[in-house]
Amino acid sequence: MKSLTSLQLFLFLSTTVFNLFSSTAAIGVNYGMVADNLPSPAKVANFIKTKTIFDSVKIFDTNPNIKYISVGNEVVLLDNPAHINGLVPAMKALTEALRTAGPQFQDIKVTSAHALNMFQGLTVPSLARFRIDLTETFFKPVLQFHQQNKSPFMINPYPYFELNVMSNNIDFAVFRKTPAVFDPASKKTYSNALDSLLDKTYSAMSALGFADVDIVIGETGWPSLGDPGNKAADMDNAASYNGHLIRKIVSGVGTPLMPNRKFETYIFALFNENQKPGPLTEKNWGLFQPDFSPVYTSGALRDGLQPNLSNPGFAVEVKPGQPLPKPVQPMPAPPADTAKKFCVPKPEATDAQLQNNLDYACGQGIDCRPIQAGGVCVEPGTVRSRAAFAMNSYFKSKLGVDSACDFSGTGQVTTVDPSYGNCRYV
Repeated sequence: MKSLTSLQLFLFLSTTVFNLFSSTAAIGVNYGMVADNLPSPAKVANFIKTKTIFDSVKIFDTNPNIKYISVGNEVVLLDNPAHINGLVPAMKALTEALRTAGPQFQDIKVTSAHALNMFQGLTVPSLARFRIDLTETFFKPVLQFHQQNKSPFMINPYPYFELNVMSNNIDFAVFRKTPAVFDPASKKTYSNALDSLLDKTYSAMSALGFADVDIVIGETGWPSLGDPGNKAADMDNAASYNGHLIRKIVSGVGTPLMPNRKFETYIFALFNENQKPGPLTEKNWGLFQPDFSPVYTSGALRDGLQPNLSNPGFAVEVKPGQPLPKPVQPMPAPPADTAKKFCVPKPEATDAQLQNNLDYACGQGIDCRPIQAGGVCVEPGTVRSRAAFAMNSYFKSKLGVDSACDFSGTGQVTTVDPSYGNCRYV
């Protein structure tokens, strides 16, 4: 087998998905462990098997019953050219390694999770296309790999991070009853944001001739608590989103462009993780507390309490062929240009706080090379200047959502471009 480069080996350090038991629920969960109060993995495994509806777990670890190996994570979002260019070669090398390792590894599929900054501009679902600059050089080779290997195209759709794009329509994002939005190109109506994001992905894939490649939801969820002023991150919204999500996926109702289709889905996340740095939301994506008690009622427990859903019939009571709801409003117009927003430290933020922000942002995989030795943004070399660049890069990686600039109260959004010399804040 061809030797692996350090880049490829780096990309391999990602996530694995393993089956717990045979099921048709198609619902799994992300198991993160950035906490100091979690139960043992053995207790967690027993809890998932005996008390929840989840049949698969996505984990940053290894396990003998691996279903998928995800190479890298959201490489386009992080905008690291080396990782973007190296992704397909890494997936091919790993696939070949699995094939030569023995028959027990033949069913493992290789994939990579993608954030939804992959579309060209803002448009209705049926007209969505991949970014022009990456269509031929990246997305087409990725999809060719999946088509040839019968592996899924994995996406991480987070309506929470799309709120700016949706004009902060929280009800539409969390599946509450709200006026349906209309796609005039396809004549389809949409009652929730997730369907819109899935159909955008399908349309972009179909335009390149890859409608037959399966789509898997690698991560999606909603935070139950956020910093002061964050009205979107609360228990009611988290319960509504994840409760409706579970019922929708289990029902197999599909989307307007992909009816009667069940999407394998991994909810983020199993536990709240009290050691995660960054905004308060980062610690509060979990469905369960460390003692296995629910953070809120989501419907993830077997034979347990079901969520009080404001729109309970959107999935399980919709029958194949049933007319879609009458369109009552057009797709929302694109918002104001968010490229003019930047995230910078507050004047009163201390160097110790900013060093924590710097460590956290760079630890999330953003490209911090410009503030490292020899980089175009290394000067003036202060903690504040380096933290400002890293905080803004993290903010942009979250699509400019204001809450992504909180950094425990030490960040602020500005429209003043902090770029200087050859150091560009993008």
